[in-house]
Amino acid sequence: MTTTFQPRLPAGRESDAETAGDDAAVRRRRRKITVLYTLLVIGLALMTVVASGAGQLKIPFDEVLGSIAHRIGLDIGPLPSHPRGEFTLWNVRFSRIAMAVIVGASLAVAGAVMQGIFGNPLAEPSVVGVSSGAAVAAGAAIVFSLNFAGDWTIAACAFLGGLGTTLLVYALSRSEGRTEVVTLVLTGIAVNAVAGALLAMLMFLGDTQARESIVFWQLGSLNGSRWPYVWVVAPLAVVGIAISLFCARQLDLLSLGERSARHLGVHVERLRILLIVVVALLTAAAVSFCGIVAFVGLVIPHLVRMVTGPGHVAVVTASALAGALVLICADTVARTAIPYTDLPLGMLTSLVGGPFFFWLLRRTRRTAGGWA
Repeated sequence: MTTTFQPRLPAGRESDAETAGDDAAVRRRRRKITVLYTLLVIGLALMTVVASGAGQLKIPFDEVLGSIAHRIGLDIGPLPSHPRGEFTLWNVRFSRIAMAVIVGASLAVAGAVMQGIFGNPLAEPSVVGVSSGAAVAAGAAIVFSLNFAGDWTIAACAFLGGLGTTLLVYALSRSEGRTEVVTLVLTGIAVNAVAGALLAMLMFLGDTQARESIVFWQLGSLNGSRWPYVWVVAPLAVVGIAISLFCARQLDLLSLGERSARHLGVHVERLRILLIVVVALLTAAAVSFCGIVAFVGLVIPHLVRMVTGPGHVAVVTASALAGALVLICADTVARTAIPYTDLPLGMLTSLVGGPFFFWLLRRTRRTAGGWA
């Protein structure tokens, strides 16, 4: 019988080797995150120029760059040769691109935070009724011809409806000063069902034009985005994303389990209340002017987490960049795929996001045995 001798490092050296291996893994992870950030920023810059030049009035790449350079005081490159080129760039396309960046970043960050709060990869902002509440309030404004805020009435109603529905869901799911995740999700499902019935009733009560407006709003679109709308949504998005980044470390602790998080000093209930309000703020601000855009908050955080790992600082940051990039690409396709037609943005994201999420689900089951 032959005995194979396997040398064993002393205890101190074993721990040193393990530490070196951990450090190497951390360095590799940081490099991957840095590369991801770099690619996303470059992609955003390139797609901004490409999207601003695409459309019924085509503006060459160099003229777009020249227009941007002249706006910042550099006498470099040609200005748009078309008489309305400058106006189209700065009053129509750049405002639409800015809104796409804000909405995409807001929805993706809201989805990442929701998944962190619930510890569930299927969580997204619609779980707590933001989208359905916004849809009912916007539908009511359309059907009953409300006009208390002028052109801003539908957006204001959508924002208040989304935020109010979220707070209602949270209030109904609280018991004895605590909120269980399962109760919150089930309450959200019930409220979403009621909201769906109310929206159907509003469509029944409205005339043909009102029905078409409600359907178009539900499908989502960035058509009609203007700078005044951007300046309303941008501060809300910045505040929501900043709070999400500030709470990212606490979300990391919460992922260890509620009991462990409490032992480590996290006030779980207070954190959950704050972040649910942040999710409602981000989502309601995003859908108020653009309607419902599906799957961005569900798919983007998964893609990002496959590269960055579970750390929420990296997940939230990369989700914001990736969400912005995806929505710019989707909106560019929506307004250029069919000449003289602006396709609904939510329809496109659902058509792509649904099959992609099914593929992601199958891949996760095959490689890791599922999410259970």
